[in-house]
Parts: sequence; C-alpha cells; structure tokens
Amino acid sequence: MFNLTEFINKYVIMRPQSMFLGDIADHTTDLQESIADRSVLVIGGAGSIGSSFIKAILPYKPRTLVIADINENALTELTRDLRSTPDQYIPEDYLPYPMDYASPVFARMFRSRGGFDIVANFSAHKHVRSEKDIFSVEALLSNNVIHAAGLLDLLSEYPPQAYFCVSTDKAANPVNIMGASKRIMEDLIFSYSDRFPVKTARFANVAFSNGSLPAGFLERLSRLQPLSAPSDVRRYFVSPEESGQICMLSCMLGDNRDIFFPRLEEAQMMTFDEIARRLLREYGYDVLECSSDEEAIRRAQDLSSAVDNATSDHSDGSLAKIQYPVHFSAADTSGEKAYEEFYTDTETVDLSRFTSLGVITGKPIPDKDAIHSLITDLNDLFTRTDTTKEDVVHALKTYLPSFEHIETGKSLDGKM
Repeated sequence: MFNLTEFINKYVIMRPQSMFLGDIADHTTDLQESIADRSVLVIGGAGSIGSSFIKAILPYKPRTLVIADINENALTELTRDLRSTPDQYIPEDYLPYPMDYASPVFARMFRSRGGFDIVANFSAHKHVRSEKDIFSVEALLSNNVIHAAGLLDLLSEYPPQAYFCVSTDKAANPVNIMGASKRIMEDLIFSYSDRFPVKTARFANVAFSNGSLPAGFLERLSRLQPLSAPSDVRRYFVSPEESGQICMLSCMLGDNRDIFFPRLEEAQMMTFDEIARRLLREYGYDVLECSSDEEAIRRAQDLSSAVDNATSDHSDGSLAKIQYPVHFSAADTSGEKAYEEFYTDTETVDLSRFTSLGVITGKPIPDKDAIHSLITDLNDLFTRTDTTKEDVVHALKTYLPSFEHIETGKSLDGKM
C-alpha cells in the first residue's frame, strides 16, 4: 500500500526524519515554557502548514487553542483528525471557527477573549497562479497585505507575547506578485514590532501540501489522468511535519523581527518532473513522455481499460507494466522563478544559533507611513474600473524597487 509520508521521506526530502528534531530537542525547555498554559490563536489553521503547526505545538499543552479558517470542511476534518489520534493532547478550551479573519465577527470574537498570548497567521494566497488578472491580484494583495494590516491593528488592542506570520522563499528577490506581497508583508509586520514581538519564516515548498503540484499528481493518478510538470524549475522541499516545526521554532524561539529559514544545500533542490517520475515508479507504472498536453490526454483515454486488463491478468493483484502518459516541458508562465533562495546579499544571516536553521537578523523597523501609503494606493487602484495588473506591478515596484516582475502573458491556468 502506498504510504505518502514514507515516499516523501525517501524520494523528495531524502531524509528519514525531520531535519529539525535536533534543534527541537536542544530547546525543549524553552518551547515548554513558551507554549504551556498559553492561549493560542491560529488563523488559517486548517491548511497544510497551519495544521502541521498545531500538531507541533499541542504536545507542549497550551491552555487554549482557537482556530479560524474559512474552509469549513478542512476545519472539520482537522478536528476529526486530532480527536482520532491516540494520546493527542487537546486543550479543554478548543474552538475551531469557520470565519474570515478580516470579518467583523472575528474581531468581536478576538475582543471578547481579550486577545491571545500567541497568534500565528497562515492565511495567505500562496500560488503564483493567483496573479492571472486584476481581480485575482486584488484578492491576493487584500489577503496577504491589506487585510493583514487590519489584523495587526486589532492585535495592537491586546498585544500578544508573540506574533508569527508565514512568509516564503519567493520573498527573496521576488519575480511574481505573490512573492512581492510576502516581502511587503514582512515589512508590514516588522513595522508593528514596537508594539509586540513579530517573527516570520521563509521556507521551501511543502511536499504534497494542499493545492501543490505534487498533491495534484495524486489527484490525477486517482482519476487516471495524465501528469504535467515543468522540467526546469528547481525547488527546495520540506515535509508537512517540518513545515509546522520550523514555524513553531520561529514563533517561540525567534527574536523580534527574525526571519527563519531551513539550512538546505543547493544540491537538495529537485525538479517537479523528477518527483512525478519517482511517484509513477512507486505506483508501478512506466513513464510515457508525450510532446504536448493534448497528446498526453489522448494517450490517457485507454488507461482505465489497461489497468483493468493488467489486474485481471495477475491473480496476485499486481499490475503488468503500464505506460503512464506525462507531459514535461520548460516553464513559460508569468512569475516563475527558475530557482529558490532564502536571503539576499543585503541581509545579515546568523548560521550559529541553530543546527538546522538559519536566521536573518538585524532587520530595521520599516517606515510604517510608507507601508500604509502603499496600502492606500492599492485600495485606490482597486476602486477604479480601469486599473490593470501592470498598474499594480508599478505601485509595488515603487515601494519595492528590487521587484523584477517576470511577465510572459501566460498563466498556469492555461496548462494541464
């Protein structure tokens, strides 16, 4: 039977256990003192990283856990998962709320509790494909920047002991609007660091996270649909478990305005087509490379009968080798960066504090007026009917001169 965790460990991250276990063991006492008997609010906690963060902190027994997420079904499944896990600690004051963190009801809930000791925000648009047109760009920037500012104002009423908001490696020298929004988000939260401690983390792709391309491979396989992937885009990967752990370590052990990142070597980067090849081999298929999406779709039409015939021909239930159609090609869509990096030449990096983590330190408090001026400009742009994506890119570049947007006129939504 296929075991996703084992596959990720063996073929994607290529390590038998979390790379952060040593640092967690070395700081167990600090983690216990930071989490035990604290009230914790997790925004976007039903997603892949948010739920992994929750599972990372629960062994340290927080007093309160409130989760807010707009995905009601995922929130329900998270609760079922936690309740069904042997020896899983869940605080008596546990409340999963299906609500938008930018909504009035969220603010009323927050104020009724007098705030929280620890607040972690995982609500974000995370896909490069989220910048297809002006409307998708507005939704992305509203979630990642504009509404985030409103949340920080709300937190200022009852300052937490720690605030964490997840960033991305794509914030380092961004080439897409999503990455630029996260880089601006870093400045935004740091501008509130005189009110309460703020921390963040840039990290790699989370292997098989919800909505990711590898997770899509599993969906395609379940439907016997062809696989498609870029062959020249190299990415770092961490496991779902590791994604929650790095966020916990950053939130609980980071200093004010620290940015954590995993210490991964360039040789550990992988391409998505290689993951697809390894996954197909694990499922018992041979790879049939096609020259286009259309050819792969056509070739896949006979998969169902081929699988049925192969299974019936083998009484032990095994499959004869079946060629599974794929289309691997060079990336040609907007905002696609060929490689990843966690920090820039102008940032100060501390590699001595942890074994498995680097820390970007010494970030100054940004100009809050400049950030709020950008938010005002964005709101003005979004109220106009003639605003284009190019207008928004110009506004972002005015604030963030290092932003070099890659525009090809093509979107991932136009590909298989």
